[in-house]
Amino acid sequence: MSIIKVFDHYLCKGLENVPVLREGNVSKEEYSEFQYSPENIQGPGCDIDPSEVTLPGCSCYAHSCLRESCSCMQTYGQTCRQTYDSHGRLQDQGDTETGYCRPVFECNALCGCSEACCNRVVQRGLGLKLCVYPTEDRGWGMRALEPIPCGTFVCEYAGEVIGFEEARRRQLAQGLEDNNYIIAVREYAGQGPVSETFVDPTVVGNVGRFLNHSCQPNLFMVPVRVHSLVPRLALFAGRDITPQEELTFDYSGGYSNTPSVERLVQSDPGTEASETGTLQRKPCHCGAQNCSQFLPLDLSVLNN
Repeated sequence: MSIIKVFDHYLCKGLENVPVLREGNVSKEEYSEFQYSPENIQGPGCDIDPSEVTLPGCSCYAHSCLRESCSCMQTYGQTCRQTYDSHGRLQDQGDTETGYCRPVFECNALCGCSEACCNRVVQRGLGLKLCVYPTEDRGWGMRALEPIPCGTFVCEYAGEVIGFEEARRRQLAQGLEDNNYIIAVREYAGQGPVSETFVDPTVVGNVGRFLNHSCQPNLFMVPVRVHSLVPRLALFAGRDITPQEELTFDYSGGYSNTPSVERLVQSDPGTEASETGTLQRKPCHCGAQNCSQFLPLDLSVLNN
């Protein structure tokens, strides 16, 4: 996989389908260690290579799959309708009252359907015009340069997939002024064991690294599996988004118009996503009416 350093006008250096613009000046030292990668890569403590094809494919042998016959769409009891509509927009956003969300299984390299199958969206990569820019009080942020309809896939939150102990080690090594980018995604399947995925884009990552937190976000995160058991952390529009609007998601994994709640997963399964924070909570500057005043804090990595 190609990984490059970022110093030019276009952030992704041709590794994405659509160039990501960057506004403002960046010193060479600021991102001297950052390497751009559009997809997850295997990091310390991760036993599975995210690029390896480990999931079976469907035997539809059709231009586009139907839920009634596609084993990918039927995995873990996905809803009775297609995962995506005819425009490639996610149809099921989960239960907004409880915070439950469901994972998605897309068709993969072993499937008999065509590349134009309606169940292939996140794997096609970035398709929107986005811009990374300096905010007034929250460092770098990202905004849309075109209208984004509700349910549209925006980008992944990609980086190094690491193990629990490595996530804990990195978090404990952070200083009070260091930014924390580690996302912990927990999936629950009934009474079965909890599946945990830790993604850290601090050194190696994609454009999702520049998304800020909001207590009233316009994006929500869904674990999407394509070729591998390691989920891709896909961010979708939770409502219609206008051009020049900042793109944000709730670091605790919630999505609603009420204060952030843990996004738990039922046995479909679903997901709880949270950004592991330092012991000292950092103030939140999202400006939402329901702002909790502090960024979400997940002590699970520190307390084990």
